[in-house]
Amino acid sequence: MKRDSREPGDRPTLSLITTGGTIGSRVDPATGGAVPAVSAAELISLTPGLSEIATIHPLEFGLLQSWNIGPQTMVKLARVVGESFEDARVSGAIVTHGTDTMEETAFALDLLVDSEKPVVMTGAMRNASEPDFDGPRNLTAAARVASSAEARGRGAMVAMNGEIHAARFVTKTNTTSFDAFSSPESGAMGVVSEEVLFHYELAPLPKLRPARAEERVYLVKMAAGSDELFLRTLLDAGAAGVVIEGSGAGNAPDSWHDALAALIAARIPVVLVSRCLTGRIVPDYGGRGGGRTLRDLGVIDGGWLSGPKARIALSLALGGGASVEEARDLFAAICPTGSE
Repeated sequence: MKRDSREPGDRPTLSLITTGGTIGSRVDPATGGAVPAVSAAELISLTPGLSEIATIHPLEFGLLQSWNIGPQTMVKLARVVGESFEDARVSGAIVTHGTDTMEETAFALDLLVDSEKPVVMTGAMRNASEPDFDGPRNLTAAARVASSAEARGRGAMVAMNGEIHAARFVTKTNTTSFDAFSSPESGAMGVVSEEVLFHYELAPLPKLRPARAEERVYLVKMAAGSDELFLRTLLDAGAAGVVIEGSGAGNAPDSWHDALAALIAARIPVVLVSRCLTGRIVPDYGGRGGGRTLRDLGVIDGGWLSGPKARIALSLALGGGASVEEARDLFAAICPTGSE
């Protein structure tokens, strides 16, 4: 276990990049619904003691609801983070974001931001109009993590509810609880209160530099008895890539076999992951739809990635002009065989 070794008197400079989300929302009296409305300056003012942790440079990226943030926006956000790091005084970045798609944006930033400086995402489960608004304490925690010398080289992380999660493992597991985020595959990377404590280290992910993201990458989830309609439709529509959430260790209905073969023959990369919460793809089964058969057909092993994260990786790879073979190599590098 590693504790923050920063000297008590040090006060680093952090960029605070706000994108909206619940942490930047309050209730609109006209509709009764929460909408993004809180500026970066106001969020800082709502967080007493933040200036004692770090000097904050606010950057307003947008007032967005995170279910409307796609891969193209993630590429632009990564560019803003990278540009903020060009200032030698900035030692890390905090990105505030809605929780619905935070795990996907965090993973995208982990693949796109090539820096030792930490990127810490945070948000809130209650909006600024609610008496139990958790934005300030999560922002404070994120600032502590981003300020920590031990956070350098760890890539993108999520700091929520006193826990630190690696971008590659974190997922939202509850719709409304303060304790909404977890890392079922690995456990939390660390914890944060008055001090920052890391439990383990990870090898850095490969870095991508696409000018854009390929948006025509689609996720299809296997359900018992489902047919090949979605796959045939994607083939006919000229999809750029497909991610399949198969069952168990990576299997799919036999009715999908011919459609998958047609996609692969058309040089459309098909990535296979599991709909299970933990575990990686293990191609044990033969027969039509079995994992070994799918591997032999040419599907790409998505390792232990979730469907949404596999889609982000494929979208970014294809946006950078990756071939099917290069996409396969990327997933092998993200999820190497053997212990992490």
